[in-house]
Amino acid sequence: MVQRLKTPESERAALVGLVSNTARRHDGEHSLAELGGLAEAAGAKVVLRMVQERPRPDPATFIGSGKVESLAAACAEADVDVVIVDNELTPAQLRQLEARLSCKVIDRTQLILDIFAKRARTREGKWQVELAQLEYLLPRLVGHGAELSRLGGGIGTRGPGETKLETDRRRIRDRIKAIQRDIDQLRQRRGQMRERRTKRSVPTVALVGYTNAGKTTLFNRLTKEKALASDALFVTLDPLIRQVRLPDGGVLLLTDTVGFIDRLPHALVAAFRATLEEVSGADIAVHVIDAASETRERSIAAVRRVLSEVGAEDVPLLDVFNKVDLLNADERRRLQEANPAALLISAASGKGAPELLDAVAARVGLDARRVTVTFGPRRGPTREADQEVDREAIARLYRVAKVVSQVTTRNRIVIEADLPRRLLDRLPELVGKAVTCVT
Repeated sequence: MVQRLKTPESERAALVGLVSNTARRHDGEHSLAELGGLAEAAGAKVVLRMVQERPRPDPATFIGSGKVESLAAACAEADVDVVIVDNELTPAQLRQLEARLSCKVIDRTQLILDIFAKRARTREGKWQVELAQLEYLLPRLVGHGAELSRLGGGIGTRGPGETKLETDRRRIRDRIKAIQRDIDQLRQRRGQMRERRTKRSVPTVALVGYTNAGKTTLFNRLTKEKALASDALFVTLDPLIRQVRLPDGGVLLLTDTVGFIDRLPHALVAAFRATLEEVSGADIAVHVIDAASETRERSIAAVRRVLSEVGAEDVPLLDVFNKVDLLNADERRRLQEANPAALLISAASGKGAPELLDAVAARVGLDARRVTVTFGPRRGPTREADQEVDREAIARLYRVAKVVSQVTTRNRIVIEADLPRRLLDRLPELVGKAVTCVT
């Protein structure tokens, strides 16, 4: 299980970024600003920022040798406890930087893993975080020895903890295999639950989006729940599934999922696959976008990349721009003109929530085929033994389809209904030996 160690209050952090050319400096600054938000989420106080422009990272120290000397002097002057690099470092770069800066150094991946460890509450969440951390740490054990003792506390050390990091590679691999078995069982249970939901013919909708886009606030608005929502990164790790009643009387299941982020560590995507499969198994994914974010387009691209990684690229996507109450009228108009198929809402105030439910209901309804089902008497061994119309089969059809018309004669009932496309293959099972016609 993930073990947490006591950490100092507000470690003083220095952020280090690298951009390959001047044209991308703006993106580099935004990335460093996001790294600052991550550092604060981990409990740090950012006291120093440094960006270097160079064609490619230095293979030994990531940033140039001269820049390392400048950084060391600045860190000493600002009394920095931890240096956080806005990229994934190689083990060699990590060791070289620590030796020359004389303080703890972690990279972007380790910082995100640390935040996940801090936020993990349920057993499955802790399993998934621990798996990601161990897989990240395993190749970095080479060449480490006494240096591992530095991981006794502070940002970047939550999770497996000191005792696990000091075990040998074989024991870590054994632990990884044990966690993977537990997670595989979790995936099987989640798969069985999805199958049961499919058999009940209840459509599922997954909320996806960049971290802190407002998914949980929207989830609470639509479900009348009180799930923890905060202006912080990665508050939601474990999926929440609740029922929502649509305006037309139908019912769907809404899932709140973990937020995505640019360059989400592959170890986390793999470890959280059991959770993220809730998205790939959904009928519709509602993509919640922070309309007020300066890096909106970059966030949209990051979310689409992660959806592709988890096999959810074919799930129908409905774009929803949230936090439009933070935009003026002209900005809202331009946003709608640029994205005519998207919805503009404010989850905090409820503006646009009814229209969102209408749009989801329409999407669920559009994914349907018109069927005509004729129910006659069920045949017995003789004419006198013929039974009445199968009322249970009619009830099943009413539960899973939107009935358009029903015509009843003395011994025959003809029903015209819109059936979800995903249930067409199961139509014979639903209506028995009734005569069906699909149009």
